[in-house]
Amino acid sequence: MGKYVVSTAKNGQLMFNLKADNGEIILTSETYTSKAGCQNGINSVKENSNIDARYERKVTNNQKPYFVLKATNGQIIGKSEFYSSNSAMENGIRSVKKNGPEAMVIGF
Repeated sequence: MGKYVVSTAKNGQLMFNLKADNGEIILTSETYTSKAGCQNGINSVKENSNIDARYERKVTNNQKPYFVLKATNGQIIGKSEFYSSNSAMENGIRSVKKNGPEAMVIGF
């Protein structure tokens, strides 16, 4: 089972990484000023991660695919790493869909 790992970002705010069973980071959150805000972000991933329309597939300037997960209101909840191919990115999305809804939270 995946897990949400809460930590303090370089700017002193809270953030979380969603990690797959193998420990690989599959989604990195935005930063939050409060514990409640961070928990709301985790809850939003749990609610939205199974909905394909919430994923925006993108490419960097140097053509590296990645995705962002958005909430119902269009706000970005988290983003992926940069991938080597579209198929690798789609595997990342499948992993967030699999792990996001039921992952346990570590770090609060």
